[in-house]
Amino acid sequence: MTRFTVPEMSCGHCTAAIEKAIREVDAAATIDCNLDDHSVTISSDLPTKALQSAIYEAGYKSEAA
Repeated sequence: MTRFTVPEMSCGHCTAAIEKAIREVDAAATIDCNLDDHSVTISSDLPTKALQSAIYEAGYKSEAA
């Protein structure tokens, strides 16, 4: 599992965009977005950089936690 902090993630639209972007690179990924602490936890076989790039392509900066 990989956890990211996404400071600008603040609503359901944000989480939907992030989930969509991650599913485009790994359809089998398990994704948990938590708006309370602005985190995204992802279970995927992809490397951290690939997941972080997907979040960036969705329009959000993130940091591996």
